[in-house]
Amino acid sequence: MLNGSYLERRGELQAYFDRTAVEAWKKLTSDAPVGRIRATVRAGRDRMRDTLLAWLPEDLSGRRILDAGCGTGALAVAAAARGAEVVAVDLSPTLVALARERASAAPGTGTITFIAGDMLDPVHGDFDYVVAMDSFIHYRTADIVKMLERLAPRVSRSVLFTVAPRTPALAVMHGVGRFFPKGNRAPGIVPVGAGRMQRLLDRSDDLAAWQRQRSQRIDSGFYISQAQELVRQ
Repeated sequence: MLNGSYLERRGELQAYFDRTAVEAWKKLTSDAPVGRIRATVRAGRDRMRDTLLAWLPEDLSGRRILDAGCGTGALAVAAAARGAEVVAVDLSPTLVALARERASAAPGTGTITFIAGDMLDPVHGDFDYVVAMDSFIHYRTADIVKMLERLAPRVSRSVLFTVAPRTPALAVMHGVGRFFPKGNRAPGIVPVGAGRMQRLLDRSDDLAAWQRQRSQRIDSGFYISQAQELVRQ
């Protein structure tokens, strides 16, 4: 069962991305000019999205995918272009509306259903694949494992997700972030130690049928994120 720390953080994220950050994310995820720091974040996110998509089959016809924390929908659009049936979920109704608007102008042979809500809600059904790009990075390691436990029973093939790796560079960025006005800050990213993550995964009875396989770190200026792949055995 997910505890209060998950629910509290989920509420903070919904408030931030649905109110404070909408215009910033709209600009960051477009072709609009951005400053040097945000340009490194944009480039890093593009590389991460390409990495996760490369871990999925090129032909996704007939496959059902959960885009968990879809944001403005770029990954969902790319997966649908390969023929997937995508369920794209985000806490922010405002971002979901923007994602739906952008997807309407994109070519694709699959389908996308956009939903404002909790990515863990079982009402979304069963999936072949789950992709959670940078939607776990604000949660503690123990909560991430519990989130994976909630998703795993409804996934037949693999779960792809990212975490914020515990690195000196990321620690420096967090320190710099504390100098920004509190109202402009995103909810803090929680660094994850690889050893602790693996120990918690190994101890989980609910994830006994799953094995961690590929891993890839993307380091682009102010963007540092670690992609992980869990595969059902």
